[in-house]
Formats: sequence, structure tokens, C-alpha cells
Amino acid sequence: MNLNIRSFQISFLILVLVLLGQVSFAQLTEVKGTVIDAKTKETLPFVSITVPGTKMGTTTDVDGNFSIKLNGNFQRIAVTYVGYISQTKAITPGVPQTVKVLLKADANVLSEVVVKSGRRQKYRNRDNPAVELIEKVIANKDKNRVEGYDFAEYEKYEKLTFALSDLSDKFKERKFFKNYQFLFQQQDSTAIGGESILPLYMEEKLSKNYYKKNPSRSKTKVLATKKVDFDPKYIDAQGVSAYMNRMYQDIDIYDNNIFVVSNQFLSPIAPSAPSFYLYFITDTVDRDNQKLIELSFAPRNKGDMLFQGKLYITQDGKYAVKNALISVHRNINLNFIRDFESNLDFDVDPQGRYYLSKTNLKINFGISKNKGTGVFGERTVSFKDYVLNTPIPDSVFEGSMEEVVQESPSNSEQFWQDKRHEQLAESEQGIYRNIDSLQNMKSFKRTAEIATLLLAGYKSLGPVEIGPANTFYSFNPVEGFRLRLGGRTTTELSKRYYFEGYGAYGFKDEKWKYFLSATYSLNNKSIYQFPQNYVRASFQRDTKIPGQELQFVQEDNFLLSFKRGENDKWLYNDIFKLDYVKEFENHLSYTVGFRKWNQKPAGALRFDTFENGTLRPLEDLNTSELMLELRWAPNEKFYQGKLYRVPVPGPEPVFTARYTAGIKGLFKGQYNYHNLLGNVSKRFYLSQLGYSDVTLEGGYIFGQVPFPLLAIHRANQTYAYQLNSYNLMNFLEFVSDHYASVNIDHNFNGFFLNKIPLIRKLKLREVVSFKGLYGGLREENDPYINQTLMAFPTTENAVRTTYTLEKQPYIEGSIGLSNIFKVLRIDLVKRFNYLDHPDVSEWGIRTRFKLDF
Repeated sequence: MNLNIRSFQISFLILVLVLLGQVSFAQLTEVKGTVIDAKTKETLPFVSITVPGTKMGTTTDVDGNFSIKLNGNFQRIAVTYVGYISQTKAITPGVPQTVKVLLKADANVLSEVVVKSGRRQKYRNRDNPAVELIEKVIANKDKNRVEGYDFAEYEKYEKLTFALSDLSDKFKERKFFKNYQFLFQQQDSTAIGGESILPLYMEEKLSKNYYKKNPSRSKTKVLATKKVDFDPKYIDAQGVSAYMNRMYQDIDIYDNNIFVVSNQFLSPIAPSAPSFYLYFITDTVDRDNQKLIELSFAPRNKGDMLFQGKLYITQDGKYAVKNALISVHRNINLNFIRDFESNLDFDVDPQGRYYLSKTNLKINFGISKNKGTGVFGERTVSFKDYVLNTPIPDSVFEGSMEEVVQESPSNSEQFWQDKRHEQLAESEQGIYRNIDSLQNMKSFKRTAEIATLLLAGYKSLGPVEIGPANTFYSFNPVEGFRLRLGGRTTTELSKRYYFEGYGAYGFKDEKWKYFLSATYSLNNKSIYQFPQNYVRASFQRDTKIPGQELQFVQEDNFLLSFKRGENDKWLYNDIFKLDYVKEFENHLSYTVGFRKWNQKPAGALRFDTFENGTLRPLEDLNTSELMLELRWAPNEKFYQGKLYRVPVPGPEPVFTARYTAGIKGLFKGQYNYHNLLGNVSKRFYLSQLGYSDVTLEGGYIFGQVPFPLLAIHRANQTYAYQLNSYNLMNFLEFVSDHYASVNIDHNFNGFFLNKIPLIRKLKLREVVSFKGLYGGLREENDPYINQTLMAFPTTENAVRTTYTLEKQPYIEGSIGLSNIFKVLRIDLVKRFNYLDHPDVSEWGIRTRFKLDF
């Protein structure tokens, strides 16, 4: 994820921290320690460390170590462990400290305990009662979840809240907050996020859910939604909701892999879990008149994407999870997470089978791991009115998997008071009203405008906004020093009509460039709001590098001015486009378009044809095209930025198919041709081995065309690593009229480096990539065979610089490290063939700004 408009993670974490105040430091008491058996001197795993009179606490890890941060004037901690005499330990408030706790065995308790952990011995799975227990839970898990029923329907209530957390009095007394004191809320000082918070966002959702086992089908009917309504000039509320819900997905302990904060964690009851987790039977407890076995678990390697916590297993022969307490180790290779806590509760039906009744997930984010203002988020999900094993008509499952019931009175406060599964907490009750009041305050609007300019590059002037700022100045070998100024209209002018444009001037070529577009929305919604349905006409006169295709960044972005090698073959383009775009709720979309395109060579590029054995320069190239594009992205989530819609990676594939027809004679078009392109991309999650982003693409051009109309393969001569381009290929180096390609980018999430002492403290993550391109050129399109065609570009000394892929594919690969200082990825890239071409390198180093959790 780039450090520009693309990065919603930056715009969320830094937006609230930079806009609403600088980092402040609250008084904290951090206690670290080790718990040891007083007699054997062996460390004790999973000992409970609590603060008397509160719900605050933690447990020791498998090495007997613990760390706890306390907000408040707490002076004692309690240390308890089954089979040992409990002990309290004095601590000094506000001072970092390390303690050693020696626990003595209680002979009387030991004689009464039915299930207990033994002395600390070398851990192994074989003949381990804890592992035998978890294997029985794994064997029975399909019977102990909703998916184990033939049919199920239930009502689901979801609540998601976000707030600035760990606020000190000094922070609240800042001059900026003079008029905003009504926003601050108090909560239990032992709660995650600290005593004082500032609520920023809240959303609620009520739905009816249906499930059928055979064939497996599910359906969600959204009965009502309610959320904080941000001003769309500053924040895309729909995108915020999609992004936050992706970070706070439902936690189903019975799934093999669980997604949290955009990462995949292996469940402690996945079939492969005993190879990655350590298990200890630590207690037996009575809950709801039911005896349960407390099974503690922790990762074998503390840096891996794994949970730690406790499962409470039934002793009724069903081996079901009745409750689960889940957290993560503080040394996990996860960024910006201070605290993580999740609770899951299960109920039993009259037939003795279990189903999920409530989940709660709390995460406290922060730039610093220990101190300062952070962001606290909490998601609560509850389930009720289960109807189990009652047949559901097939008609219920027709249409998309999620369907919104429009006639619900979702904005009625009385409706929500009646339908919420539980009442709002005191700190939540005024969020909707307070944020609405906040957005109407002039000082907040000024701050939001500054943030929008810094993060998105736009300055709002009511019905018009100016930007993007990162294109105001750039330079290149054709235009030299280039200045640009642009802007567009906003919804304050109209929801149906949108106008956009810019003007630019190059001081070397002394030419003006410009862009103008007009868009009409056919569904009376913003053209940036899903689902889109609009008609757009545009005209652009500007420069372009043949073969450069960028994602989520402007081509005249200042940072892209720096390029390697020769970069002197450019185009002057005049492009008129007329497009109709239609999206459907199921994320199928189509675009029908017309393009009239005039290309003129610029810089060292020439359009030459052979005539009587000599080269004759051509002034320009004209084409007229009709285009149809189909795109299907099932269940796609995205964040709508000021310039681009940025998809949120998910497990579903995205399919794109495009057909373009060039028509000779239409508006001076010079060629007839047909261009077919197909593309499919998908993220494959491989549990502990990370994930792979895979893209397959192919194209075929029918007809005789000159090289500017061939497939000019995506090259990259910048020093930034670009995921979808060939990073050691030169611009205009390869062209084809038929090709197939594969692009694999794999992130191991630190799987190997987490296991190397000292190195694992850096929390680096390994990345590898492979890019392969196979293509060719038919004789009718090869100017070396058919000399009536435009000649391939050459240097001033007639050295060839544009090639075909002949009999071998172009291949490059890379290995790299990401998460350097949490924001940087560096790749060592190798080009494997075609090394005899001019001005190419076998090796290269590329960087990429990337901010991940």
C-alpha cells in the first residue's frame, strides 16, 4: 500500500493523531516480571496476573514472563495459579519496574485438583493431555458450530466504535480542544484505551441471516444500518465502514484461519494448530452450572501471526468451546497494536448443540507501543432468535449474498432503542450527536481542510476543490520544468453534474497541456459512490510515456520525475473519450466507450515508415475506437479516495475482460483492428506462510497495426517497486500482438525471520516475487518483415531499442524485506534474460513505501 492517496491506513491512523493533537503522554505504570516455582526454580506458564478490584489483567507466557501496563494509581497486583498459594505484590505507580514472583505449591489444593498442569518439562505433543484434548475439540468442531446444522436462521446485531484513547489531562487542555470539551468521555480506568477517550466514529447494523448446509448457501438481509455521517468532502464514510469492518471481521474460533486487522491468524483449533501452538490444561471451572476445562494456548514462536489465550471446553463428551478469551503476544510481528482482546460466548440449544451467542473484539492502536494518544476500536456482535434445522425455501437465497431491506425505519431512534440487543454504553450514547455538532464547527472544518490537503492533496473551496498538490510541480526530459494546476467540482455544486480539469506548461518544450471532463450522474448519487452509473466526456492534450501504466498515482507525480537510464521516447496525445459506466450491487460492472486518439512522437521517439528504401517521418497517428469492458469483483470492498477507488484485498478473484475495435475511416481513424484482453487477479491466503497476490493476463490483437497500437508491455524505469510492472524492463523495450503473463507477489509475514534471535526484534517481513511474460509478433505486424509498417524505435546511432519476445519469455524476480521502520519495502530485483539489450541491468534495487498492520 503506497504512502499516498492509496494508503487509507495512513489517512486513518495519522489523520486522527496528527489532526486532533500531537502525541501526548499519559502517566502509565508498566510492570514486567517472571513467575517462578519457589522450590524447583522453574518458570510457570499461564499464571494469572490481575489488579485487585478490577478486570484488568494478563497471564505469563510459556517462559513465565509477563508485562502489564496500568493507567491509574494502582499499588498491588495479584498472582494466582492453580495448585499454588496466591500472592500479592506491591508496585509503585507511575514507575517502570521489574518484579520476580516466587509461588509456593499448595499441597492441599494439589490433592483436590482433578486437572492440573505438571512441572515444567520439555514440551512435546506426544502423550500430552492438553494436546489430546485439543485434538478432540478439532475432531468435533464441525458438530459444534452453526455450519453443523442443516438449516439455521438468526438475528445479528453489530456495533463498531472508534475513539482516541489514552488521553491525558494535558492533551484535553490543549487550546485546540477549548470548544470541544463535550466530546471527551470517561470510562472505567481499567478498560482498554484508558480512562479518558474521545469517540470519533460509530456504526450499527441489524440483519437477518440464513444458512443452508447442502448445498452450502448463505444470505444476509440487512434490516437497518446507522453510522456517523462524515462530510464526504473530507472522508468517504462508505469506504471507512468497509475498511474498519475488514480490520474487525467476525472472529469464528472454528474457522481454520481468522482475519483480524488485515492479517490472517491460524485458529488454535485448526487441524494444523498443534504444530504451531503450545497447549496447557490450567484449571477446571464452573460456569452456568457447567464444569469446563480451562485450556491455555500460546504460539510456539512469539513473533508469528498467532493468538494466545484460553479456551473453556465442555466435559459433556461434545468437546465444544463454551467460552474463549483471545489476545496476542506483545512481541508478535504486528504493527501499531498496543492491546488486543477478544471474548467469545456460546450457548447450547435444547438438543445440547452449541452456537455462537456473542463476540467482542477490542484493539488499541498507537504509533508508540507503550505511551501516548492512540486509537481504540471495539466491535460487539450478538446473535439471538435462532431457528435451527427448520427448512428454509430456496427463494430466500436468491440474488446477492447481502441484500438491503430499504423500507426499514433505520434512522428512527425509537427503532434502535427497541432493536438493539443491548443498550449503548454511556460513552457511546452521544457519538452521533456530538460528531454532527463537531462537523458544524468552523475550527474543525479548517483542520479537516488542512488534513485533506496534506493527505489527499486537495484544497476545498466549497463547490470546487483544487489539486492534487503532488502534481503542481514535476520535471521530465521532454517538458523540462513542468507546472500544473487543476481542480474539480464537488457535491456542493451538484450531485448530478461534475466538471474536472487542469492546465500544465512545460518550460523546455514551451507547450501547454490541459484536460477537461464533464460527467453526468444517472442515479443522482456522487460519481464516486458505489454503485456508479454515469456518462462522461473528456478531452486531454498531454504527454505520456509509452508502456508506463501506474496504479493509484498520477503520472506527473513529483516523486516519479526521478528515473533511471534513457527516458527520452515520449508521446504527445490528444484523446477525446466518451464513456458510459454502469455498476450493479453484485459488483458486476460494464463500461461502453468511444475514444478518438491522436499520437505525435516527442523527444527522441520517431514515427518512421520505409518508402523506396528510405525512412520517411510521419507527423502523427490517428485511431478511432469502440470499447466494451466487463468487470466482476464478487464481494469487493474498497476505499474511495479523492482520485482513485482503492480495493481492499480479499480472498475473492477479480475478473476483467475488455474488447476494443479500431474503425478505419471513422473520424479519420487509420486502422481496422480488434484487441482482446483478459485479466484475473486473486489473493491466496496460505495461513502461517503468508499470502500471495497472483495476476494472470492475456491479450490478442487481430489486424495489422503499427507498433504504437501493439501491446507495449508495462515497464518501470523509476526507483520505486511497482507491483504490476516489470521493474527492470525499459520503456518501449517489448511489444507484442499476442501475449500471456503471470505475476506472483508473495509476503511471508515474517514466517522465517521471526525465528531468528535478535533479527526477530526488528519485525521484518520477507517478500518474494516472480514475473513472467510470454508473447510474440505475427509477421504481418513485424516491421522487419513487413516494411510497409512503422519502424521500431532506435537510438541516434540506429541501435535497436524495441524488441519482440521471440521464443523465450521475459522473466524477472525479486527477494526483499518489508516492514522496515514499519513503512518501507526494499527489493533486490534480478532480470533473468534478454541481457544483451542496450541499457539494461541484470540487477537492481527498488523501494516501495508500504504501511501495514
